[in-house]
Amino acid sequence: MKQLWLDIGNTRLKYWITQNETVIEHAAELHLQSPSDLLLGLIQHFNHQNIQKVGVSSVLDQHNNDRIRSILKRLHIPMIMAKVHQEYAALRCGYDHPEQLGIDRWLQVLAVAQPDRNVCVIGCGTALTIDLVKGYQHLGGYILPNLYLQRDALIQNTKGIKIPDSAFDDLDPGHNTIDAVHHGILLGLVSTIQTIMQQSPQQLVLTGGDAPLFAKFLQPYHPQIEPDLLLKGLQHYVKHHLP
Repeated sequence: MKQLWLDIGNTRLKYWITQNETVIEHAAELHLQSPSDLLLGLIQHFNHQNIQKVGVSSVLDQHNNDRIRSILKRLHIPMIMAKVHQEYAALRCGYDHPEQLGIDRWLQVLAVAQPDRNVCVIGCGTALTIDLVKGYQHLGGYILPNLYLQRDALIQNTKGIKIPDSAFDDLDPGHNTIDAVHHGILLGLVSTIQTIMQQSPQQLVLTGGDAPLFAKFLQPYHPQIEPDLLLKGLQHYVKHHLP
């Protein structure tokens, strides 16, 4: 059976097409704040794939999610849009108000939660998100500006500074302003993760575009990189979904 999986984030739309749980097609595109328009352009392609079910993760507001649902109805197949629950598939949400937890974070936690497993899940995306889960209990987490948001905040009013691609390359003291800014930002985020990891024994799982970069500086914790962690969580969600 072919299934379509959609991850609609703040800046990108990602999709996977699977057949018998094997990914046969995967793409990610910037949606330029118009995810519904991007999805409209993909519908004809999806229509020719003989897809039988759609699973959706979307961080958008209700208005945009309604548009996404309307567009996907053109496929004339069952659709499941994931949402955060107080309890789901045995996993208990650590937020006082579960609806305030991002669906991407919830699905990532859902993907790793297992009995007797203590995990720190870090999403290295538009924001740096940190979630802690012990067994089937989500313990809450942290949200920090990522490397680039912090950098932009520091240099937005500075003229003439060129940012080299290798700026986030080590934790040594910088010998010029650019390195001092970049190494300082990286040190702050890495130190935050180290502090959390030192509080209790736990497995470190990294996902998102900057996961390999952070893994480089967190080797003592044996980080596990999971590029498709959200997909695994979404698949788990759909598997346990009740009509």
